[in-house]
Amino acid sequence: VASDEGILHASGRGVPPVTKDYCIIYNSKWVTLPESLDNATFRTLENLTSTVLCSSSEVPSGLMKDKAVVVMRGNCTFLEKARIAQNLGAKMLLIASKSRLSPISDNKTDFEDVTLPIALIRYNDIVDMQLTLGNMVNVTLYSPPLPEFDYSMVVIFLIAVFTVALGGYWSGVAELENLKAIASPGERETRRKKEENVTFTPVTVILFVAICCVMLVLLYFFYKWLVYVIISVFCLASAMSLYNCLAALIGEIPYGQCRITCCNKTTEVRLIFLAAFCVAAAVVWAVFRNEDRWAWILQDILGVAFCLNFIKTLKMPNFKSCVILLGLLLLYDVFFVFITPFITKNGASIMVEVAAGPFGNSEKLPVVIRVPRLEHSASTLCDLPFSLLGFGDIIVPGLLVAYCRRFDVQTGSSSVYYISCTIAYAVGMVLTFVVLALMKMGQPALLYLVPCTLITSSLVAWKRKEMKKFWKGSNYQV
Repeated sequence: VASDEGILHASGRGVPPVTKDYCIIYNSKWVTLPESLDNATFRTLENLTSTVLCSSSEVPSGLMKDKAVVVMRGNCTFLEKARIAQNLGAKMLLIASKSRLSPISDNKTDFEDVTLPIALIRYNDIVDMQLTLGNMVNVTLYSPPLPEFDYSMVVIFLIAVFTVALGGYWSGVAELENLKAIASPGERETRRKKEENVTFTPVTVILFVAICCVMLVLLYFFYKWLVYVIISVFCLASAMSLYNCLAALIGEIPYGQCRITCCNKTTEVRLIFLAAFCVAAAVVWAVFRNEDRWAWILQDILGVAFCLNFIKTLKMPNFKSCVILLGLLLLYDVFFVFITPFITKNGASIMVEVAAGPFGNSEKLPVVIRVPRLEHSASTLCDLPFSLLGFGDIIVPGLLVAYCRRFDVQTGSSSVYYISCTIAYAVGMVLTFVVLALMKMGQPALLYLVPCTLITSSLVAWKRKEMKKFWKGSNYQV
């Protein structure tokens, strides 16, 4: 968040007065704004957007005396405008811009005599101010500090824990169905072939992590092309995942099971409509993905479905594979967040750059849960900042939770592994948010999630004297 974002607080002359806040951009090296309205001084606003104030002759004498003045952005510099306004008696200068607000910069050494506050504001906000508050308006400027904690983190916490818990539970339900379906040798062989397609081995774990590293580096250097590949893959995968999740729910409803036959295949009509709905949801998101006000809701729904389907489908054969996968991805996460700033030319973290969109790219990777910040601040007025959590921070620990749930089903251990690992994941998320608030920089969440979940699972297995079986997995999986 830019440190030079502030708030213009406008108040009408009605009883009681109507007030409204607007975004401003200022230069903190030129002027220090109060942190709250308690220490702020109100000035009457004089709307001079018909002029650019590049010459003192543009304004009648005495019109600006002890007022806040708003003029249009023109060919002269901000400080030249400020000197003219100050000489004419103005106490505050607002510069309206029809283009995007950008940081205010200029050579201040040539204008040491300029002391009045200077701020950049959107022209549309000036128009809205007149329509909302009328022509007689009092304004003041202030810049509140960013809140230490934002409630968007609570929303992300609930989404993450819900997805991991539900994904693990769903995996356990599928495991129970598989155990019931191996009565005959033919079904056993069919199931075994199916399992081989979705089970990670230590070798495939290492290959998977290597592919992740290569893909992240390629995204850093070729982001503006590869981002559209990722968007396309996400649309396809999320539509299929949403279909699988909703089809599992619909399958439990004993109504509307009418079927149609086509090409010697019989399909339920409701599943056809469900498939169309899921494809439509992915297409709508793809078309309106940059509509920050609401598209994040659809992205999060598709993202949760993707994570659930991934956790349920991809099965870890034993705790050994879980340790290898989570350990390698922990090193991967830490390296690309904390170590790469010492390697890159601009000193930026590759992971943070790719997640935020490097070089100010407007297209963002859709592989994160996004929740807009909920606390009122200058940042929420100027833009719509988001709290982010990568899919990997849900899926990777979720695979361990799913293994714990399946192990509970296999051993009849009353969900002790599943519940303890899910609680450990929640504790790891809380720890991540605490460190994030203290350090005020992006954190590799796996640095906290992996130790919490692995250590907890190991302690439960050791306490129950089942570590050997937990480590190697059940016989039929091996």
